[in-house]
Amino acid sequence: MSFTEKAMGEYTPVILQGQQTSDDEILAKTPLDAKALGGDSSEIIMELLQRFKVRDVMKRQVISISRKATMRDAQKLLRDNRISGVPVSENGRLYGIVSVNDIITGLDGGWMDEPCEDHMAKNLVVLEAGMPLSFALRYFNNYTYGRFPVLDSDRRLVGIISQRDVMRALLYELSVEIRKLEMKTSPKAAQAEHVTKENFFRKEWAVVHNDLSRAGHAANAIKGILRERKIDRSIVRRVAVAAYELEINICIHSHGGVLVLLITEDTVRITAKDRGPGIPDIEWACRDGTSTANDWIRSMGFGAGMGLSNSKRVSDKFEIESEVGRFTIVQCIFDLPKAAAPQQEGAAS
Repeated sequence: MSFTEKAMGEYTPVILQGQQTSDDEILAKTPLDAKALGGDSSEIIMELLQRFKVRDVMKRQVISISRKATMRDAQKLLRDNRISGVPVSENGRLYGIVSVNDIITGLDGGWMDEPCEDHMAKNLVVLEAGMPLSFALRYFNNYTYGRFPVLDSDRRLVGIISQRDVMRALLYELSVEIRKLEMKTSPKAAQAEHVTKENFFRKEWAVVHNDLSRAGHAANAIKGILRERKIDRSIVRRVAVAAYELEINICIHSHGGVLVLLITEDTVRITAKDRGPGIPDIEWACRDGTSTANDWIRSMGFGAGMGLSNSKRVSDKFEIESEVGRFTIVQCIFDLPKAAAPQQEGAAS
């Protein structure tokens, strides 16, 4: 999201036209290899990106400067703290940013003793604290900035996030996953086969139209249920990606609906049912990057794609049915490994 200051002192969102980057492109550029974790690296990284919000990764101790401070004061602040940009903020309200480039221009132009408010950048791209981390990574790919200010729901400056913050979080979480895998593959843990506490389990969650504050709630609950039943972690990751994508689809592309989890002895099934508006062209909707989200949703960092392509990619079986003006039903089916048949006594080994 970007904003400009109007005459009345209020901020109005303005969507900056940056190059749109698909999730696949982002993952391809992410210099992490997680194949050692026993699954496809893109699925593991996508799950990590969806698990966290911007608030979980951002720096909360924000170094800022006032509007009346001089550009020379900003130069000293950048030098002393070894940073490339400083927000111009007062009482939690963000007015602009002074970057290294602004300092260089000020030195050339001879206005280093003039106030920051006269030379700061005012058209800013910002992130919201509640955005999924995957959207932060998308912003870093869409724009050339090294860091973004982070605002809360009241439009107050609450943090700063950089590419280094994102990569640090991913590397840490990948190390945690590796440790879990090592424990899982230990001789003692290897004795635990895939088991379910019940032969049949079903649960559903209501998904409310445009309720972005709970985006991902059902997907996280589904992931927890699958882990409790000791389902293979690589399958859990794929299910979590599909569940998240379908939940977000219902939230921002429909009038609301439900997300249903069904576990049997052989499969895990995620079903997304919504109340319209339906999809006129299903083939188009399943392509990467397609979206029907409005500008407000996009300004919140959501809706760059409908997520159907990702859901289809991670599923063993994918089904979609839609009637324009009435409903869309999407099913993602995941096969569970069958337990090895017990050997009969006396059988040759």
